[in-house]
Amino acid sequence: MKLFKQLLAIATVSLAFNAHAAGPANEAPDALVKRISQDVIETAKSDKAIQAGDTKKVMQLVETKILPFVDSDRMTSLAAGRFWRDATPEQKKQLSEQFRTLLIYTYSGALSQIKNETVDFQPLRADPSDTEVEVRSKVNMTRGEPITLNYRVAKAAAGWKIYDINVMGAWLVETYKGTFASEISKGGIDGLIKTLTAKNQSLASKPLKTTAK
Repeated sequence: MKLFKQLLAIATVSLAFNAHAAGPANEAPDALVKRISQDVIETAKSDKAIQAGDTKKVMQLVETKILPFVDSDRMTSLAAGRFWRDATPEQKKQLSEQFRTLLIYTYSGALSQIKNETVDFQPLRADPSDTEVEVRSKVNMTRGEPITLNYRVAKAAAGWKIYDINVMGAWLVETYKGTFASEISKGGIDGLIKTLTAKNQSLASKPLKTTAK
């Protein structure tokens, strides 16, 4: 799970930094992800505060530079599955907020673990008119074999946004979908919201580096 969260951070952080970097308006999604990946990994490796786990700086970075380029609302609805349509507008709001907060802690805790990884991208298999594509890559770890890391990215009015990540064959949304369904079966949507809230409160009370374990 620690490795999963580390790679999740690499994937999402890299997308966010690419979106802030200057580039052509019609830039292909794989070129976008590749450009930011190179930028963010170098930034994470060279920033002493991030490497040291400076909680305030890392969480501010995640919230302002990463989450705006992740479609957390869509991720939440997909993870909730069929239960999403039965939730009230207030429940949807609370669930999205708590899931977004959990993602912030996940990315923040993993960000400081990025060391000497590099990323290789595969050719994009998509038509120019596609509005949803899968960007495929491999992360070259400092130890061991390369790790498969793929992104599902959708084009919206504000530009490309990531809504799912595949690490070593497991899609993030599907991983959370099972957890969400289990919690909903025990206590309904409100029970899931309560569980996520408690998890976030627990993470908030711990040093940043422990959140990635």
